[in-house]
Amino acid sequence: MRYPTLSIDMKHAPTLLVVLAALALVGCRQDMHDQAKAKTLAASEFYADGRSARPVVSGTVARGQLHLDEHLYTGKIEGRHAETFPFAITPEKLRRGQERFNIYCSPCHGRLGDGSGMIVQRGFRRPSSYHEDRLRKAPPGYFFDVITNGFGTMFDYADRIAPEDRWAIVAYIRALQLSQNAGLEDVPAAEQAKLDQANAPRLQEHPG
Repeated sequence: MRYPTLSIDMKHAPTLLVVLAALALVGCRQDMHDQAKAKTLAASEFYADGRSARPVVSGTVARGQLHLDEHLYTGKIEGRHAETFPFAITPEKLRRGQERFNIYCSPCHGRLGDGSGMIVQRGFRRPSSYHEDRLRKAPPGYFFDVITNGFGTMFDYADRIAPEDRWAIVAYIRALQLSQNAGLEDVPAAEQAKLDQANAPRLQEHPG
């Protein structure tokens, strides 16, 4: 069985090319490029106020931004720095706070919170020591506020550290303050017994 073949006279080739080009142009519609749309913050004659961007509906809150717990998200209660933590501080929270502190805070404040971080050793301005009386007496909410909003040359960490982690850091700062200013009376009785046993050999060698 033989199939018919299509033969083209070469003298009609230019005409055929023009027809094919015309068909291709018909398929490219400019109105698909010039779409009806409103560019961000551009003027618009469609709305009476002349703006393309519409105002947010009253009461609208971005997803994840409905921070109703003032204590947790601002570190304040009725506008004053909170004297307490918004949740229980557990050993796990302290370990988390230590980890976050060492990552974000120790470069300036040092591992002990005494203001002798690495960048200070490289010539940058020394921050206050957490062990000053002023900061030892400061409420937890104060530290949370500073971490959240920054202070002086310190920029804010609100977009880098989650609120729960900020509180964990504050708890660890409190632990640092206690560790550097604790006396024997602050040691639990059970731990004091262990210290006495550990120091007994030295006391025997040096009674004085």
